[in-house]
Amino acid sequence: MSEAKRVLIIGEKPDMVDFSDPAIPPGMDAAKVQAGLDAAMRALRERGHEAELALTTTAEAAAGEVAAALAGKRFDCVVVGAGLRIVPAMTPIFEAVINALREHAPEARLAFNLSPEDSADAAERQLSRAG
Repeated sequence: MSEAKRVLIIGEKPDMVDFSDPAIPPGMDAAKVQAGLDAAMRALRERGHEAELALTTTAEAAAGEVAAALAGKRFDCVVVGAGLRIVPAMTPIFEAVINALREHAPEARLAFNLSPEDSADAAERQLSRAG
Protein backbone atom coordinates (compact mmCIF):
# COMPACT_ATOMS: atom_id res chain seq x y z
CA MET A 1 0.00 0.00 0.00
CA SER A 2 1.14 3.53 -0.70
CA GLU A 3 1.65 6.09 2.05
CA ALA A 4 -1.28 6.97 4.29
CA LYS A 5 -3.61 9.64 3.01
CA ARG A 6 -5.88 11.94 5.00
CA VAL A 7 -9.60 11.77 4.19
CA LEU A 8 -12.46 13.93 5.44
CA ILE A 9 -16.05 12.75 5.07
CA ILE A 10 -18.68 15.50 5.17
CA GLY A 11 -22.36 14.84 5.72
CA GLU A 12 -25.36 16.07 7.61
CA LYS A 13 -25.60 15.25 11.29
CA PRO A 14 -27.78 12.08 11.16
CA ASP A 15 -30.19 13.10 13.91
CA MET A 16 -30.98 16.31 12.01
CA VAL A 17 -32.00 14.60 8.76
CA ASP A 18 -35.66 14.84 7.77
CA PHE A 19 -36.20 11.20 6.82
CA SER A 20 -39.77 11.98 5.75
CA ASP A 21 -38.37 13.84 2.72
CA PRO A 22 -39.29 11.75 -0.35
CA ALA A 23 -35.84 12.42 -1.86
CA ILE A 24 -34.24 10.30 0.86
CA PRO A 25 -34.04 6.61 0.04
CA PRO A 26 -36.76 4.56 1.77
CA GLY A 27 -35.77 2.76 4.93
CA MET A 28 -33.00 5.17 5.91
CA ASP A 29 -32.85 6.46 9.45
CA ALA A 30 -30.29 8.17 11.70
CA ALA A 31 -28.95 4.88 13.07
CA LYS A 32 -28.38 3.44 9.57
CA VAL A 33 -26.64 6.62 8.41
CA GLN A 34 -24.39 6.68 11.48
CA ALA A 35 -23.60 2.96 11.13
CA GLY A 36 -22.66 3.51 7.48
CA LEU A 37 -20.39 6.43 8.37
CA ASP A 38 -18.76 4.41 11.15
CA ALA A 39 -18.16 1.51 8.75
CA ALA A 40 -16.62 3.84 6.17
CA MET A 41 -14.33 5.39 8.78
CA ARG A 42 -13.21 1.92 9.90
CA ALA A 43 -12.62 0.82 6.30
CA LEU A 44 -10.46 3.85 5.58
CA ARG A 45 -8.42 3.30 8.73
CA GLU A 46 -8.04 -0.41 7.95
CA ARG A 47 -6.66 0.62 4.54
CA GLY A 48 -4.04 2.69 6.34
CA HIS A 49 -5.56 6.12 5.91
CA GLU A 50 -6.29 8.85 8.43
CA ALA A 51 -10.03 9.52 8.42
CA GLU A 52 -12.11 12.26 9.97
CA LEU A 53 -15.78 13.11 9.92
CA ALA A 54 -17.43 16.54 9.73
CA LEU A 55 -21.18 16.68 10.23
CA THR A 56 -23.10 19.79 9.27
CA THR A 57 -26.12 21.14 11.07
CA THR A 58 -27.67 24.11 9.25
CA ALA A 59 -27.08 26.11 6.07
CA GLU A 60 -25.99 29.05 8.21
CA ALA A 61 -23.48 26.98 10.18
CA ALA A 62 -22.20 24.62 7.45
CA ALA A 63 -19.41 26.80 6.05
CA GLY A 64 -18.01 27.41 9.53
CA GLU A 65 -18.33 23.73 10.48
CA VAL A 66 -16.40 22.68 7.37
CA ALA A 67 -13.80 25.42 7.84
CA ALA A 68 -13.26 24.28 11.44
CA ALA A 69 -12.80 20.65 10.33
CA LEU A 70 -10.23 21.76 7.75
CA ALA A 71 -8.38 24.24 9.98
CA GLY A 72 -4.67 23.57 10.17
CA LYS A 73 -4.90 20.28 8.26
CA ARG A 74 -4.25 19.15 4.73
CA PHE A 75 -6.65 16.56 3.34
CA ASP A 76 -5.85 14.47 0.28
CA CYS A 77 -9.51 13.75 -0.37
CA VAL A 78 -12.85 15.07 0.85
CA VAL A 79 -15.95 12.92 0.42
CA VAL A 80 -19.18 14.91 0.20
CA GLY A 81 -22.18 12.84 1.23
CA ALA A 82 -25.06 12.01 -1.08
CA GLY A 83 -27.57 13.36 1.42
CA LEU A 84 -26.19 16.83 0.86
CA ARG A 85 -26.33 16.46 -2.92
CA ILE A 86 -29.43 14.47 -3.81
CA VAL A 87 -31.97 16.04 -1.46
CA PRO A 88 -33.22 19.32 -2.96
CA ALA A 89 -33.88 20.81 0.49
CA MET A 90 -30.16 20.38 1.28
CA THR A 91 -28.97 22.54 -1.64
CA PRO A 92 -28.05 25.55 0.56
CA ILE A 93 -25.89 23.33 2.79
CA PHE A 94 -24.31 21.64 -0.24
CA GLU A 95 -23.43 25.04 -1.69
CA ALA A 96 -21.95 26.20 1.63
CA VAL A 97 -19.87 23.01 1.88
CA ILE A 98 -18.51 23.25 -1.67
CA ASN A 99 -17.63 26.92 -1.29
CA ALA A 100 -15.88 26.26 2.04
CA LEU A 101 -13.91 23.45 0.41
CA ARG A 102 -12.86 25.71 -2.47
CA GLU A 103 -11.65 28.31 0.03
CA HIS A 104 -10.05 26.13 2.71
CA ALA A 105 -8.95 22.96 0.85
CA PRO A 106 -8.45 23.79 -2.83
CA GLU A 107 -5.81 21.08 -3.17
CA ALA A 108 -8.05 18.25 -1.95
CA ARG A 109 -9.56 15.86 -4.46
CA LEU A 110 -13.35 15.65 -4.17
CA ALA A 111 -15.25 12.40 -4.04
CA PHE A 112 -18.98 11.77 -3.92
CA ASN A 113 -20.57 8.76 -2.29
CA LEU A 114 -23.88 7.09 -3.08
CA SER A 115 -24.57 6.09 0.52
CA PRO A 116 -22.77 6.50 3.86
CA GLU A 117 -21.29 2.99 3.74
CA ASP A 118 -19.60 3.48 0.36
CA SER A 119 -17.68 6.59 1.43
CA ALA A 120 -14.41 4.65 1.72
CA ASP A 121 -14.75 3.37 -1.85
CA ALA A 122 -15.56 6.89 -3.08
CA ALA A 123 -12.39 8.19 -1.41
CA GLU A 124 -10.29 5.35 -2.84
CA ARG A 125 -11.44 6.21 -6.38
CA GLN A 126 -9.90 9.64 -5.98
CA LEU A 127 -6.88 8.64 -3.91
CA SER A 128 -5.87 6.20 -6.62
CA ARG A 129 -5.85 9.13 -9.08
CA ALA A 130 -3.95 11.51 -6.79
CA GLY A 131 -0.43 12.32 -7.77
